Amino acid sequence: MWAEKDIKKVLVSEEQICNRAKELGAQITEDYASKPPLLVALLRGSVPFLAELIKHIDLDIQYDFMDVSSYEGTESIGDIKIIKDLDTSVKGLDILLVEDIVDTGRTIRTVCETLLHKGASSVKVVTLLDKPSRRIVDVKADYVGFEVANEFVIGYGMDFDQKYRCLPYIGVLKDECYQNIEE
Repeated sequence: MWAEKDIKKVLVSEEQICNRAKELGAQITEDYASKPPLLVALLRGSVPFLAELIKHIDLDIQYDFMDVSSYEGTESIGDIKIIKDLDTSVKGLDILLVEDIVDTGRTIRTVCETLLHKGASSVKVVTLLDKPSRRIVDVKADYVGFEVANEFVIGYGMDFDQKYRCLPYIGVLKDECYQNIEE
């Protein structure tokens, strides 16, 4: 495969991701049985996870997208910019925010506050990856696929410099692939 030379290790396999999405989908189906949520996916990284997750939610759900940015290179800069807002009104809706990774917590906090300010009844978070060791803001995802250590992860929607998003697994990028760029 074209990216193998840049991968330090595979952290989570495609099979593990699919199995965990089934488990999360079943739990979300049970938790929202009486009132299906609007899934709000954060572009671009969460798209593969959203696509897998919705196959396993047995409810008549709808979804929409927001594009927010908080990164420069490999670091979260703390300034959250909304690049694309929702096309759907969230007033009175229960929202399930779909994220690829919860890292510092800044993005999740800002987006949750924004959705509540727009009139959402509730906002919960489902994330493929949780990296609590990097948390700056006290936030907690309601549904977590996998907890990961403080390593630079790529694949399954997550990128470095817009590369590696299409890998069917979560990998750890070799240090030399990004260290020289940041110096």
